[in-house]
Amino acid sequence: MNTSITKYNCICNIGRNINEVYENAIKGVCDRFSFRQDIVKGKTLCVGEVKDNNIKIENPDYNLKCNRILVEVYLPLKEYIDSLINKYGRNRVGIIVATTNTGVDEYEITGNKTHSEIGNPAMFLKEYLGLTGYAAGVSTACTSGIKAFAIADNLIKSGFSDAVIVAGSDTLSKVPLFGFTSLEVLSDKKTNPFSKNRSGINIGEGAAIFTVEKDSKGINILGIGETTDTYHSTTPDPEGKEGIRAIEIALKNAGIKPEDVDYINLHGTGTIANDLSEGNAVQHFFKNTYSSSTKPLTGHCLGAAGSVETALCCALIENGGYYPHIYDGEYDDKIPLLNLTNPPEKTNICMTNAFGFGGANAIMILGGNNE
Repeated sequence: MNTSITKYNCICNIGRNINEVYENAIKGVCDRFSFRQDIVKGKTLCVGEVKDNNIKIENPDYNLKCNRILVEVYLPLKEYIDSLINKYGRNRVGIIVATTNTGVDEYEITGNKTHSEIGNPAMFLKEYLGLTGYAAGVSTACTSGIKAFAIADNLIKSGFSDAVIVAGSDTLSKVPLFGFTSLEVLSDKKTNPFSKNRSGINIGEGAAIFTVEKDSKGINILGIGETTDTYHSTTPDPEGKEGIRAIEIALKNAGIKPEDVDYINLHGTGTIANDLSEGNAVQHFFKNTYSSSTKPLTGHCLGAAGSVETALCCALIENGGYYPHIYDGEYDDKIPLLNLTNPPEKTNICMTNAFGFGGANAIMILGGNNE
């Protein structure tokens, strides 16, 4: 049984739908950031923002920005999702939503405890669509977006669901911004991944939504690999041992060789530790495969990062082109050399990486369109 992404959409700082996001990413648009001095006292933060919309959510438990932008990416897919519900039934379409922040900042104002619950976007989407089947939130830091697909894949292959709506949504929040500040990994400049001059992360916000189905025309989920470092609560293993194993598992599940992968969407956060760990993991298998980080374009969308970047990978497979790696060109010679400059003529198979707090590693390999 194959599982495929049949429809998708996303929103982030470089576009309010997948077409805008894709077109701006291909062009290397990297100037859609704000420099905020009103969040952390005495510090300038470079962040990617999404303007809130005027969508009305009647239930006060769910009236959060993360849910409003989730509705915005859902609406263009409404007709198709309605057809899935009619085809399979309300109890056979699952919901998985990746996030980390939900409405924790809104909770400070409202005192409504449901606003800070990790499962809030998933429960909202279940109610909004009138579904009665499986629904869950996923929060494993930066790996949340890919792990949502792993759960969806399991739900379908186990026969528990016939189709799954996979989504990710995160908005700017003081909690991670203060946390990253304390760890000294936020940059007050544009992020500069894999450069010897890199100084940290730019946080972004965004949402993406996908329909995942069995044996259907679409972009194949070829393989997923998940591991845990147990190295440190925030710092990745510099040797990338479990990142290597996650890639190995994904390749095995996909039934392909490293040379079959045309493009790697790097996690590429621009921190000293993460870039080193990822460089070691990727170079272990891929000597010349074109790789780039799209975070200099979108920022790091935290729990939605894997979702937004999966949408970018799907658009690349469908439409062609390549995403440039935006940095100052001064590669850190302490990191094994990656191919950041020679893109393929066509991307048929794409690998997307996510490495998060707690040593969580998640790799997903996507195959060409089935049409």
